[in-house]
Amino acid sequence: MKRYLIFAAIGPFVGGFLLLLATTYQSGYWTDTHGGEVAKLFVVFAKSLQYNYLFGIVPAMMFGAIDDILMHVRSISPVVRMLIIGAVTFIAAALAYASHGPDSGVAQFILYGLVGFVPGVISSWVAHKYAEEPRQPAAPVSAQH
Repeated sequence: MKRYLIFAAIGPFVGGFLLLLATTYQSGYWTDTHGGEVAKLFVVFAKSLQYNYLFGIVPAMMFGAIDDILMHVRSISPVVRMLIIGAVTFIAAALAYASHGPDSGVAQFILYGLVGFVPGVISSWVAHKYAEEPRQPAAPVSAQH
């Protein structure tokens, strides 16, 4: 249960901020930027945070479920699991966001893919550190005659 709460808390927060950064970069907002403009960015982020959670909590929980399933596969190490989650979230976010609008290309695909990759990997890492119980070694099988 902790794993799902971690994904639900971290995913929409970090993903929403990165999505805001990606869209402002795509719009050319960062060409002439000063301190007041950066402050506006954080104000917009604070005002849109409720929508980040509204639209981002279901995908975050789905990726938490994938992470939970992969956690039960003993042959997959935590690092490989984080990379698998990162790859799945990268592809999902890139396909969801990068194909819209007049600008489409490799840079946009990568930029929007990172919107999914970063929160997916961070959530998987935090879940590995704080939500998993240490694995117990398998009990030896006694030989019965």
